[in-house]
Amino acid sequence: MAVTRGLISAVRLRHHRTQFLTQTVRHMGFFKTFTKELKSKNPFGALDLGTGGGIHRPPDEVDIVVVGGGIIGSSIAYFLKRKLPTGMRVLVVEKDPTYRQSACKVSLGGISQQFSLPENIQMSMYSAEFLRTIKDHLMVDDTDPPDVQFNSQGHLYLATPEGGQTLLDNCMIQAENGVQTEILTPMQMKSKFPWLNTDGIEVGSYGVEKEGWFDQMQLLKAFQRKAISLGVDYVNGEVSGFLLKHREVRRDDSYDTDLDYRIRAVKVSMPNSPEVIPVPCAIVVNATGCHAADLARLLQIGQGEGEMSIPLPIEPRKQYTYVINSPNGPGLECPMLIDPSGLKLRRDGLGGDYVCTMDPTQEDEPSTGKLRVDHDWFDSKIKPALVHRIPILKDYKMKAAWAGYVDHNTKDQSPIVSRHPSIPNFFFATGFGSDAVQQAPAVGRAMMELLTEGAFVSIDLSRFDFERFLDNEKISERKVV
Repeated sequence: MAVTRGLISAVRLRHHRTQFLTQTVRHMGFFKTFTKELKSKNPFGALDLGTGGGIHRPPDEVDIVVVGGGIIGSSIAYFLKRKLPTGMRVLVVEKDPTYRQSACKVSLGGISQQFSLPENIQMSMYSAEFLRTIKDHLMVDDTDPPDVQFNSQGHLYLATPEGGQTLLDNCMIQAENGVQTEILTPMQMKSKFPWLNTDGIEVGSYGVEKEGWFDQMQLLKAFQRKAISLGVDYVNGEVSGFLLKHREVRRDDSYDTDLDYRIRAVKVSMPNSPEVIPVPCAIVVNATGCHAADLARLLQIGQGEGEMSIPLPIEPRKQYTYVINSPNGPGLECPMLIDPSGLKLRRDGLGGDYVCTMDPTQEDEPSTGKLRVDHDWFDSKIKPALVHRIPILKDYKMKAAWAGYVDHNTKDQSPIVSRHPSIPNFFFATGFGSDAVQQAPAVGRAMMELLTEGAFVSIDLSRFDFERFLDNEKISERKVV
């Protein structure tokens, strides 16, 4: 059922003008047909890689289409081209190159290993190492080295008596995965952070090693710039449909569906134009974030029978980010603070600025209508928690605010990184919510492995398979807040 090395074999053989394939994709007969079609067009022609970059029109055909050019999609594109820089053509289709509504825009840029799921812990650990050595990965010749301005002030999680045991249990799992966190009593927290009000707090966990925050927009730009330098094509457009080939397949032990609903091409609608361009491809990756369910519905996912009756459980969740200024606020020692109320806050620069947000409860979920900032939300939800936990911020001044969307998994709030069970060349990389920024490097590598090796190699993300929804299984974080 997995895509194996046949994809790399196919493009390499085509690139070196060989006559036919010596390997096929195990359990995926669609790729054999796809390869034959490529050979019938030009059996001995070399692969035209083009010059890469932001292009006005998509290429005539590609090997992989990544739908969504945000931080997840750009990471996937980068890792694919790093794996095979001259033997695979990758197209990224992004409908909003300003990323005004993206999760990257509203993220605080935090990175922490304080999770309860080993997969999330390991992904964050890899991403932290990736950021530490970012120049080795994303440096582009004749340009300034990427600088994401990593701040290593750590993350401080606070827990009430009701959440204290969960926090301690999570710390045990983190320790088993090599994470170093410091358990702090309220008295120890007051000693370390005198500005912190610990009323109602039972315990805290403080992680410093590989924890802090960074400039997420600079990381996005660095991924894009490096991917383009490797030959990835970015096009401003929207995937508005698909061309499919319905073919009956023989039942066997490894593949027991009645029909092979494989994608032959994506339809790309060009901006400010009625033109729709079909782009033949072998594989499509859905990395559209909060719009992932919309793309899936174009393939009738959630509208058919059997496996096709299960919808992709992703919906947009609006998130507000506010910047306040208080010259007398916490100083350089201020960590990323995660309060039981849902408040998240960190220092921003050296001028007394602080960035904050809050995860809404289901009852307080903001409308996903117009993308505008609700200042009443700050006054009614964030301000009381902010002033209670950090009293010296009571004289703050509002400096800036913006809104955006994150991709919220309504089933279990965990990522979906897998292929669809009935559409063998359609893959998901979505459901990361506010953690998309910190998990992007690890997800890009994982998806590259899945597409080129047929399995996860570095970090096993198989529990994040779409098929868990067929059995109504949930893989959820144990939240402290």
